[in-house]
Amino acid sequence: MSKTKIQNQKSSGLFRHPGKWATVVLLKAIAMLPFGCLYFLSDVWYIVIKGLVKYRNEVIADNLIHAFPEKSAREILLLRNKFYRYFCDVTLESIKLYHLNAKQLHKRIKFTGTEKLDALAEKHNGAILLAFHYNNWEWSSALQQQLNCKLLMVYNKMRDNEPMDEFLQNAREKWGGEPVQMGRAAKVTFRYFAQQEPVVVGLIADQSALASSQMWAMFMNREAAFFPGPVKIARKTNQPVFFQYAKRLGRGKYEYRYTLLADEPAKMDDREILLRYIEKMEEVIKTNPEYYLWSHKRWKHKRPEGTALIQ
Repeated sequence: MSKTKIQNQKSSGLFRHPGKWATVVLLKAIAMLPFGCLYFLSDVWYIVIKGLVKYRNEVIADNLIHAFPEKSAREILLLRNKFYRYFCDVTLESIKLYHLNAKQLHKRIKFTGTEKLDALAEKHNGAILLAFHYNNWEWSSALQQQLNCKLLMVYNKMRDNEPMDEFLQNAREKWGGEPVQMGRAAKVTFRYFAQQEPVVVGLIADQSALASSQMWAMFMNREAAFFPGPVKIARKTNQPVFFQYAKRLGRGKYEYRYTLLADEPAKMDDREILLRYIEKMEEVIKTNPEYYLWSHKRWKHKRPEGTALIQ
């Protein structure tokens, strides 16, 4: 092997992160499995993480107990087990996305409300789409094929795992949407807005914000910090705000529904928009709570003294 070729491989990260690249190779192999094999693997994995590994067991139980104080210990245990089964399915489905083509995916998903989303985005030079960690949010990247305007998919870069970050981005952007790092979301959105090029800015907006955030509100019976960016972008551009609800129709089958949260956000304050978003999330979660990402350390921060709670 030539010295130049070795240097190129080093620069690509292969030599720096051999274990991480090997993991991605394994994930690509899993993505090629037919759905029957994929769900058999999910069933096996469920037994492992529930009974042997007990993946984030304490975090999940603590989140559920606070969210549903009226439930008994047995009900919490059953709900936790349902979550584990869903978690195994949705994780492998997210991996499968890498190898799915549009024809295969569209047999398993359908979209409702995209006509209104697209029409209002065109009319108002863009729209803000607030999703959350419920059911299979990854497959919703195929929304781009339902829109006439561009879909900007805002994400948090996995800085400690470049190979995995690249794998996920390749899966998401194959449908034509444009991934945008969270730190650049406002700048990119305003650039499209100034160019009068309509875009739908999609955000998984229930991610845990920094404790220093000025936007704190009650979410599932606990104080939680929220990123101010989505609300501030909507108010500054006066672009309508939509909510994404991913409904599970069966194993590996989903319906993505889009409903209007705010048609003229410039006439509203930040608090009102955020509270509408939280209200919709809680409404959905309480219907089928096992499909929310309870393993996420969503409530890990404490509200700083002097920071008001939005009510």
